[in-house]
This record gives sequence, C-alpha cells and structure tokens, in this order.
Amino acid sequence: MKHSRVPLALRPHIDVVMPDTALVLAAGLGKRMRPLTATRPKPLVEVAGRTLLDRALDRVEAAGVSTAVVNAHYFADQIDAAVAARTADRPDGLKIRVSDERAQLLETGGGVVKALPLIDADPFFVVNADNMWIDGSADTLRLLAQRWNPDEMDALLLLVPLARATGYDGRGDFHLDPAGVVSPRGEFRIAPFVYSGIQLISKRLFAGEPVEPFSVWRQWHKALAAGRLYGAVHQGLWFHVGTPASVGETEGLLATV
Repeated sequence: MKHSRVPLALRPHIDVVMPDTALVLAAGLGKRMRPLTATRPKPLVEVAGRTLLDRALDRVEAAGVSTAVVNAHYFADQIDAAVAARTADRPDGLKIRVSDERAQLLETGGGVVKALPLIDADPFFVVNADNMWIDGSADTLRLLAQRWNPDEMDALLLLVPLARATGYDGRGDFHLDPAGVVSPRGEFRIAPFVYSGIQLISKRLFAGEPVEPFSVWRQWHKALAAGRLYGAVHQGLWFHVGTPASVGETEGLLATV
C-alpha cells in the first residue's frame, strides 16, 4: 500500500531496512582547495586530524552500511593506499571497494554509472567526500533510509537550510514543499535549501546511461519530470569544506561542539 502524500516528517515510524552500499565520491580535482591539493586528493585533506575521506567512511560505517565504494581519479594511488590502510587497521569493519577512474574523470553522474557493477544495493547512498556532517537527534543516513518510499521516490536528497549551510557561499539549490517534493531554484534568485552532498537514489535512474562524464543532475531532471524527486531536511550540523580557509573555519566550529 502506498504512503499518502503527507509531510515525510509526519509519517509513522517504520522499521528501517538499511541499504547495503554507499558510494563515496572522491575523484574530483579539488581545484578550489589548492595549494592543499597540489600533492594530494581533496578527500585526503585533514580536518582536525582526520581526513575528509575517513570522516565520510566513519559516518557510513556508523549507520550500519556494510560496503562502501570509493571512486578515484586524481592521485588515485593515494586513495588506493588510504583505503588499504583503513582496511588493514579494521579488518572486520566496513568493506571498501575502489572504482577506478584513472583513465577519465567522469563527474558525479558518470562516476555512479562506472561504479554500478560494484554496488550491490538498490537504492544506494551517494556521499560527497568534501562535506562533513554531525547528526541531529537521529543518524542521518538511517533517517534517509526510514523515509525512503520506492512507490513515490527515485531519489531522496538530504537538504540543509541555507542559513545553516556552513562554508557554503551560493544561492541555494532547491525548494521543498510540505510533502517533501523537491523543485529547483529555477528563476528565483535564491532558494532556501542547499544540497548536502548526501542522497539515497535508485539504480533505475541510471538505466541505459553510458560511462561518460556527466552530472547527476541528468538523473535529478528525470526524477523531477516524474514527480519523484524528494528531499529531507538535515537536523544536525553540516560543513562544506571547499577551500583552505574553510578547513580552519570548520576546525574552529568543531572545537565548540
């Protein structure tokens, strides 16, 4: 039976079936993070003594996800080494596979298509490695899993209120109606919600897509056209770590939490 189209936050609690796999996007060039990325990939930049990649993998593991896929292009050997070191330190922990994009950087959408053979879950999480979050009253990834409804959704985006988007300097990305349906900023000069870099998405949106560079916006537009793009509002803290200055800013804020 389908859920009625009522606000996601008001739906009754249901047992959470956690997706088995999360894709952590770690292949980008990190140009805005230079000079820190002159000799290392952005996901291996440290914030308060821990790399962005490890922080993302920590959150995935803590949520109960069993497998992570990490894509790699820029300084891919360093990503390989970091994954191998983490696996050696935690042999009974999160299983990690690497999706190799050395031959060509495929952007967010193409990176997903390339990684699909390594992804066992449907839906599956996609997490950008350059964003950090602290949970609110509930685990963020488990909250997305709880709110997932395959009868209504092809993608469920975690959104951050623009006023609480630390380190973000844009005009917002999306509007959100009371039922949780997402619409893009469009012609409006500003939108109240920012995409957090965290989503739960269905494989069906990628059916027939080639392995080539393209943005995941291609899939979002498909879901928008079908009325199947939804959002959930993040209740905790969120940090976009995009520049060298934002590293220090984020460390300062973390020290106060």
